[in-house]
Amino acid sequence: MGKMMMVTEPQDSEIWKDVQTYYGQVLRKAADLQTKVCVTAARPVPKHIQEALRNVHEEVALRYYGCGLVIPEILENCWILDLGSGSGKDCYALSQLVGEKGHVTGIDMTESQVEVARKYIDYHMEKFGFQAPNVTFIHGYIEKLGEAGIKHESYDIVISNCVINLVPDKQQVLQEVYQVLKHGGELYFSDVYANLELPEEIRTHKVLWAECLGGTLYWKDLAILAKKIGFCSPRLVTADLITIENKELEKVLGNCRFVSATYRLFKLPKTGSAKRYQVIYNGGITGCKKELIFDANFTFKEGEVVEVDGETAAVLKNSRFAQEFLIKPVGESSPPSGSCSALESKDIITDPFKLAEESHNSKSRGPHGGSGGCCGTKKSC
Repeated sequence: MGKMMMVTEPQDSEIWKDVQTYYGQVLRKAADLQTKVCVTAARPVPKHIQEALRNVHEEVALRYYGCGLVIPEILENCWILDLGSGSGKDCYALSQLVGEKGHVTGIDMTESQVEVARKYIDYHMEKFGFQAPNVTFIHGYIEKLGEAGIKHESYDIVISNCVINLVPDKQQVLQEVYQVLKHGGELYFSDVYANLELPEEIRTHKVLWAECLGGTLYWKDLAILAKKIGFCSPRLVTADLITIENKELEKVLGNCRFVSATYRLFKLPKTGSAKRYQVIYNGGITGCKKELIFDANFTFKEGEVVEVDGETAAVLKNSRFAQEFLIKPVGESSPPSGSCSALESKDIITDPFKLAEESHNSKSRGPHGGSGGCCGTKKSC
């Protein structure tokens, strides 16, 4: 495992204090950041998500820091928890997409950020035309969700945008997320990952930590942690190479390289199935009516037969995606007449650096950008 998981409690407290100071007092806007890590990449964003983001108050948007856009598909009526919600930008965008019967909770340890988010609740609810608030902001720690009053198995989706790297104990964060997710629920999150286990010089550098680099996880450790806790294998969605653009910090970092990557982690019953399955996307998800880019390895087109592994089939069958697919074991029946079969075997991409390099070198990969898919409001949680 990465060395970051071995940080002791006193160091945890010191890190919390440093991060709170950095994001509460040092940073006043995204332009104050010293690196290009916590700045969302310029990628195509679906129209309805653009509209949702345009409705967010200017001050909330100004205090936003993130390395991705964590808005997945099928959100209507869902209960969503945002880890490290900051000024509330993602929460207010999601608030519109879950609707009045859904709910969005943001939790952040920096009190001044929570105050900014709470300040504009009435403003946004009036703008959205909601009779009662469907968003709540909590001052607390993402590795102590229970202490913050968040109940077990109460959320359909947990999101996080470039925040888990700021916490020394990544395993504890993922364990807490696993507990608060409903069965079939998903952690959909963007974060920064390193190409190696970071040396102590980087792990103890206060600016690098606050800039989302000093606490990054070695990318291979994510799969180890996920399996240990009980999640399905991490599903890589998007990845982008990170440029530091700060000469002084580049000298400290040496040969360490970083990517921002978006992953999906699902909480499912243990299936253990080694079977292959044929799945057909029914189409119709808002923003993905004809094509659903589920992750970097699987794109489902309406009416097309796609062969998937047992775990992918289990994810689709036991999550909020269940009603969107027809799923059958291979050999049970022939593909429907007129469908396009896509059953050839393929190499599964798990390395975010490989995906980032391929995406950078080839524009022909298709629209893997923005939210790592598209946000929809067709079905209910």
